[in-house]
Amino acid sequence: MIENPYFWVALAFLIFVGIVIKMAGKSIVGGLDARAERIRNELEQAQKLREDAQAALAQIQRKQRDALKEAEAIIASAREEADRLRRQAATDLDSSLRRREAQALDKIAQAEAQALQQVRDMAVDIAVAATEKLLVQNLDQARNDVLVNQAIAELPAKLH
Repeated sequence: MIENPYFWVALAFLIFVGIVIKMAGKSIVGGLDARAERIRNELEQAQKLREDAQAALAQIQRKQRDALKEAEAIIASAREEADRLRRQAATDLDSSLRRREAQALDKIAQAEAQALQQVRDMAVDIAVAATEKLLVQNLDQARNDVLVNQAIAELPAKLH
């Protein structure tokens, strides 16, 4: 066995592996420790980010609930305002219709009075024309002169 070259190669290989493990073992263990520390730090950062994200989510959810409540309040207020405006518009329309009806009745009354006055004026004109025609046909010149003189005499008494 001492004379076997495979034995010496295997022994040299084992010694070499032992030296490499001893020398590289510290750096491998140090690297593994450093990597474990780095992973631990990343996990802590991830946990902190997760907690921050949960806090932000909770805050956003609160804001969303508040915004929904505010939107509901705005909608309720808008509905109340719309109802108030609708009632006001109905009241204004009713009063406007009453005013227009009163104006229409006044115009009708004025038109009736004007028509009645026109009928009266026309009746007076017709009566005057008929009277004039009758007087012209039935009066002679002498009777006409007497009536004109009598009217002229009565004129000062009727003017005062």
